[in-house]
Amino acid sequence: MTKIPVFILSGFLGSGKTTLLKSFLKKCAQKRLKPAILMNEIGKADMDGEILLQRNKNEIVEKLLDGCMCCSQKSEVTETMLKLLHQQPDVIFIELTGVANPEEVVDSLTDPELIDSLYLEKVVTLLDGENILEYNSIFEADKELVQTTRRQIEVADLLVVNKLDLITSSFKEKITKAIRKRNSVSPLLFTTYSEIDVNGLLEGITEVNKEKFYANRRTPYPHIHGNSVSFSRINTLTLSVNEPMKSSIVAKFLKRWHPNLLRAKGYLFVNENCYLLQHVMKRSYWEPSDYRGRNYLVLIGIDLNIDEIQKEWAKLSLKVGS
Repeated sequence: MTKIPVFILSGFLGSGKTTLLKSFLKKCAQKRLKPAILMNEIGKADMDGEILLQRNKNEIVEKLLDGCMCCSQKSEVTETMLKLLHQQPDVIFIELTGVANPEEVVDSLTDPELIDSLYLEKVVTLLDGENILEYNSIFEADKELVQTTRRQIEVADLLVVNKLDLITSSFKEKITKAIRKRNSVSPLLFTTYSEIDVNGLLEGITEVNKEKFYANRRTPYPHIHGNSVSFSRINTLTLSVNEPMKSSIVAKFLKRWHPNLLRAKGYLFVNENCYLLQHVMKRSYWEPSDYRGRNYLVLIGIDLNIDEIQKEWAKLSLKVGS
């Protein structure tokens, strides 16, 4: 089944996400790609979405307003994404509100109704070069917000620092040092007005959808393991569950992959009852469920060792089934 690539545009308020999104859409038009957009805004008014529609009334745009889609609106994400998928786009762009945590958004994309239809292509995080070093002091009283801005940097596949024209070369060095403490591996670009090579980021999208995996990316090939397809540092891996499992065994298995494993969720039978498993960092939570679809377990992490996890899960499944 062809999966649709998803780009997540992350970054704090005023960092330049909508400007970058417009560049993506312009390039999609040139390449004859059909994009779909999910706009997420914190308030009740969607100014960014209206700006996009003014540019082209035919854009496929869905909106989630008055909340962050990674926390208060998870129940609406699936419905909204299904609407976008119904339009059969070549690529989906999600522009997050400035206080959203990208990894939680990835979690929402692993819903049973979505997981077989799309995959995460990249998380692009934009940063306000003029103000980024002030974030910690500005948000000192809000530890959750500080953590969110840090995670936006840590999980990014591409980091884009805007407003280069407003900072000095010495300040640029300080910014680079601060960012590299949080993310030492992802490409880091400095620019103005979000001007980057979006053509390079879109290169190969149509080939990927035709299952020709030879696009020019930061890694030569995507991670392809069973039901997992990812070009992002954030891995999503789906494990099959064919037998009832013991909750203690599953929890122990998940703890093995800390700290790379950020979260896991799935529907599993324990004895004769179905449960929804939610695992965050080192803790697992089990909730009775009336779900009747196929059992599965989704792992979400950063730079997970997919091969090793699959081998260990296979061993565990054999023990349970024997």
